Amino acid sequence: MHTSTAFLTDRYELTMVDAALAAGTAHRQSVFELFARRLSGARRYGVVAGTGRLLEAIANFRFGDEELEWLRSEEFLQPETLDWLANFKFSGNIWGYPEGEVFFPGSPLLTVESTFAEGVLLETLALSILNADSAVATAASRMVQAANGRPLAEMGSRRTAEYSAVTAARAAYIAGFAATSNLEAGRSFGVPTMGTAAHSFTLLHDSEREAFKAQVATLGVGTTLLIDTYDIEQGVRTAVEVAGTELGAVRIDSGDLPVVVARVRELLDELGATNTRITVTNDLDEYTVAALSASPVDSFGVGTSVVVGSGSPTMGMVYKLVARTGVDGEWVAVAKKSADKASVGGRKSVRRIFDARGKARTEMIFLGDGPSGAVEGTDLNEPNREVLVPMMLGGELQPGFTGRDGIELARERHQRVVAELPHVAMSLTRGDPALDTEYH
Repeated sequence: MHTSTAFLTDRYELTMVDAALAAGTAHRQSVFELFARRLSGARRYGVVAGTGRLLEAIANFRFGDEELEWLRSEEFLQPETLDWLANFKFSGNIWGYPEGEVFFPGSPLLTVESTFAEGVLLETLALSILNADSAVATAASRMVQAANGRPLAEMGSRRTAEYSAVTAARAAYIAGFAATSNLEAGRSFGVPTMGTAAHSFTLLHDSEREAFKAQVATLGVGTTLLIDTYDIEQGVRTAVEVAGTELGAVRIDSGDLPVVVARVRELLDELGATNTRITVTNDLDEYTVAALSASPVDSFGVGTSVVVGSGSPTMGMVYKLVARTGVDGEWVAVAKKSADKASVGGRKSVRRIFDARGKARTEMIFLGDGPSGAVEGTDLNEPNREVLVPMMLGGELQPGFTGRDGIELARERHQRVVAELPHVAMSLTRGDPALDTEYH
């Protein structure tokens, strides 16, 4: 596994640098912006995830001997460009929506201020991380809201690529999931891990009873027993007979869940296992979780749906040049005019506006001096909050965005900002974004 992240990119980024160096325009000061034109799947809000991973990846975006040798062998860059790449280290500023924050169409999730050459190199890296992680976090957040306070575990490792499984667990945790089945996510990111036994463990033994005895003997009566390998009602009875009324939990992975859960709860109570919890799995998504809201389910395990963004595996984010300096050194706003792909040029700052009840009302984007600039000419007597924060200044990482501490801060932030959203944001139906985006 290579430690450099410099090749997690597309060839045309290097050829643009090559041509810009030759033309003398590579070092023009520029502003790139990462945003989504719309919310995938007609979601009511999006969730920013992956920022911490991106910042760490930028620190490792260096062209070492191995990378440079391969580029030389491909013979598509000038020697001067290879020399420039050999000394590359991002030295600009990055502002953005902090991880765990919510976003809406047009929200400038990441603002990169640097020379053109430095900024353009980060395009694919930024998009690949934020598109995937934010899609998972957005789906996970909807599931958390549908669960209405009951814990969810991420268990989708077998439904995506091996390293995608690790980053998906991280994103789901930021959005409010309580645990993951993935051990690497536990080791790398500090996500709590969980898991006990699958149907194969029951089938290994001569009887369900023997399987339950073996599991309880090793893991204790607080374990979770899988009760639907054969007959569910008999599975409940056998589980309580083996583990006693202090059995931790039973897991259901099949059947008409609302009906089955109600019967299992009734049977557990009849047998005296009133504190034994019920967890359900069985290909859940936000809609099935919501459908079980009136059932006596204590926790959920979600696999495929969360790691693939529940039908929206990418957020459709793009990375565009929105401003640059001209030959005179003055800033010039630039924008695409392509049909259905237009962008809004100019350096921007963002304020979220709240109503008298403390609920978010509008995402207000100001064109002017950029993230750190003053907001002038607009009445901001209403309660408001600045959204963009500095993440890198002069190429130096700012504290609070990376590592396990950054993940925990992002998790806390997400819980706080979702609580600020209007009630319509919690709707699972397709519709308009919960907040309007206004440009000033």
